Amino acid sequence: MKKQRFHKHYKRNTPSFYWILFLYLIIGYFFPAIGFMALICMIGPILTSLFRGRYWCGHICPRGNMYDRLLSKYSPHRPIPKFVRTSGFRLFMIFFIFAMFGIQLYFSWGEWNGMGKVFWNIILATTIVGVLLSFIYAPRTWCSFCPMGTLSSWVSPKRVPFPKSFTSVHVSDTCEEKCKICARVCPMHLVPYTSRFDKLGYLDGDCLKCKNCIQACPFKIIEMKNLS
Repeated sequence: MKKQRFHKHYKRNTPSFYWILFLYLIIGYFFPAIGFMALICMIGPILTSLFRGRYWCGHICPRGNMYDRLLSKYSPHRPIPKFVRTSGFRLFMIFFIFAMFGIQLYFSWGEWNGMGKVFWNIILATTIVGVLLSFIYAPRTWCSFCPMGTLSSWVSPKRVPFPKSFTSVHVSDTCEEKCKICARVCPMHLVPYTSRFDKLGYLDGDCLKCKNCIQACPFKIIEMKNLS
């Protein structure tokens, strides 16, 4: 019998946003100034995380949408390497990506198409890396150390008082932590069931608020609650 991997694909009933990424890469190739639109997906995640955590990454990000809706069907769903989740590695990636971005932008400064191409190049390169990692490990491997995702995770609320719009996953204390289906369907390979006795719920900064765990729970003892 074929050994079943711990994590698996879970179909989400979310809008298809991945086409935005495809259009961006295609149009940006011919019209480099379009590259500046990447600023939306660079600033948006951090701003929204101040109030809703990594909601943007789980519901709005076109690339994340591609991982969940397309690549998840074909990924081997191997465990995401632990070292890419460490603060040291994630900090390194922030400095590395922004250093490469800054150097290229410096040499293109003042030329709109040239600067736009810098943004486009960064999105193209990181998308290629993300796709490759999806077929080596899991669909959201890149998201585990994406610089913008990391910053969003770090600034996400983790203590009271919480913003009015902030929610967290709550697991009933009746959970016996046996099936662990909530972890099997989590795109970030998190373990929501470990928070069953926590009154504030699961506050891991990398939670995408995707509700996979809520929808997949066979006992319906997981819910999303507002903490304000």
